Order: sequence, then structure tokens, then C-alpha cells
Amino acid sequence: MRSTKTPRRLLYLAAVALALAAATRPCRGDDARGFGRWEKEIAAFEAKDRAAPPPKDAVLFAGSSSIRLWNLKKSFPDLAVINRGFGGSEIADSTHFAPRIIIKARPRVIVFYAGDNDVANGKTAEQVSDDFKDFAGLIHKELPKTKIVFISIKPSLARWKMVEKQRKANGLVEAYCKKNDYLAYIDAVTPMLDDDGKPRQEMFGKDGLHMNDKGYALWASLLKAYLK
Repeated sequence: MRSTKTPRRLLYLAAVALALAAATRPCRGDDARGFGRWEKEIAAFEAKDRAAPPPKDAVLFAGSSSIRLWNLKKSFPDLAVINRGFGGSEIADSTHFAPRIIIKARPRVIVFYAGDNDVANGKTAEQVSDDFKDFAGLIHKELPKTKIVFISIKPSLARWKMVEKQRKANGLVEAYCKKNDYLAYIDAVTPMLDDDGKPRQEMFGKDGLHMNDKGYALWASLLKAYLK
């Protein structure tokens, strides 16, 4: 009678080898960073652009939910504006989809707010800064004269415990922006703090994270000098 021990052992070893290979093999593509979860929103932007091409030489707002929730027409009634914010996103997400939803629009200015979720999801200040450098580098490779305005990671009630890491990330990004004439850094932190150095509650909605109309009015006032 033939023994089945050897074949079984070989099958076992093969299974172990496959498992180890899967565990050590670097992930690539959308699955690696979960970019695929944004596909529905990105496709919606593209469909909207096909139906009605975005205005030329516009000011394009990109980034996370603080951009997505912004009523840009209300804040900037006299400007041609484009909203490319998608909630929950990190800097790297905007970089990944930039060729599809940012560069094609060829804006004269990009207002960028992201990094908030990056810090909340465990990224270091250095990683946030490096990710912004990647974003700016990609944009300026295709649009070298488009100005990118980075709004500092805001202090919020919900994420106040992360404020020191946010400040460090902001400092690194600000230093980088000072080295390039086509980059600008806006300090939104200082005017969003009260006399005790804590976030001004009247700037935020019920969740203590996203801003209300007062918060957006402040941001608009800080931006107007850059968008003329």
C-alpha cells in the first residue's frame, strides 16, 4: 500500500511557503493603500466634468472633508471655484487621484487641506510633511506655475490631544513652503484658538471636528489675499 505521508507533507510545506510569500510580498496598486474605496467619489467628479467641463484658470480646493463640506460659492461668490474634497481622505489619496481630478482641470491656484486624518490615523509629522512634498512635486511636474496654498492642520475640539503632533507637522510643511515661490502656507491655527490657547468652540459643529459657517468664514478671510 502506498504511503500518503510524503504528498501530505509536501502539500503542507507548499501551503506554508505560499502563506509566507503573501505575508512578505509588498502590496501594490489601489489595494495597497485602500485607494479603491474612493473610486465611486472620484468617478463622480469625472462624470461631472464630462457633463460640464470645469472653468478655466479656476481656484481648485482639494483635500479631505473640511474641503468637501465647504460651500465655496457662498464664501467666494466672485471666483471660479472647483471643489475636489473627499471626506476621510489623507494627503496621499489626493496625490494618487490628482491626475484624474486636479491636474486635468489645470487650475491657477490649488487650496489644499489635508493632514488632519493622517495624524489621526497614526502618521508621524515627518510622514505628513513628506506626503505633502510628494503632492506638490506631482502637481508642479505637470503644472509648474500653479500656486498651492496649504491650510494648516486645524486645532479642533475632537482631536485636541493630537495638537502637538499637528503643530510639528505644520511647522515642517511651513518650512518647506518657504523654499518655493509657488507654495504658500496659511496659519489657520492661531486665529482658531481662544485666549486660553484652546480651540474656539463657536467655530465648530456638534462633532467638535468639522467647522460651521463661522469657521469657514474665518478661513475665507485668511485666503482672500492669496486668491485675487
